[in-house]
Amino acid sequence: MKFHEHLAAGAAEAARITSGVKPGQLGDPTPCPEYDTRALANHLVAYTGIGMELRARREPHPEDLPTRDFTAAPDWAAGYAGQLDRSVAAWADPAVWEGEIAGMPADAMGRMLFLELTLHGWDLARATGQEYRLDDATAAALLEVVGEQAEMYRQYKGFAEPVEVPAGAGDLERALALSGRDPRWTP
Repeated sequence: MKFHEHLAAGAAEAARITSGVKPGQLGDPTPCPEYDTRALANHLVAYTGIGMELRARREPHPEDLPTRDFTAAPDWAAGYAGQLDRSVAAWADPAVWEGEIAGMPADAMGRMLFLELTLHGWDLARATGQEYRLDDATAAALLEVVGEQAEMYRQYKGFAEPVEVPAGAGDLERALALSGRDPRWTP
């Protein structure tokens, strides 16, 4: 259950970051070329908020989930924070981490959701001028999971080619770079 702690830490940081997004920033660029800030925030809410709880319950995503504009609601960030609490609570059950979810091992699904939370959380932080923070153990877990998944994600165009980082870079910076993100990206 140690990994659940990392999932919870990633969720707490995603909630903190979304609470700092200002309405005037929603059209701004992000480190993800295919998303502006609004699209990235909506993706994060859909898949790591609602979707994460649905995955834990082994329920399908609603067909319209990817097209909803959650940011249109004035209290969208607070709603997302509450949904993250429910999602993290759903993943607290050790049984959720067993078996399969949507045709993949449940543990792998949990790790994929962790990547979504942390990497897209960082993307949103950078796009909105916020500092992204993970504790050392969670940053180390992120580096481990990115390392395990990087080649597969590159095959499916989910990650770009790795980016160079200076010697002595921390685990978060190394994980970002390995995922194809430039840790020095600015809007």
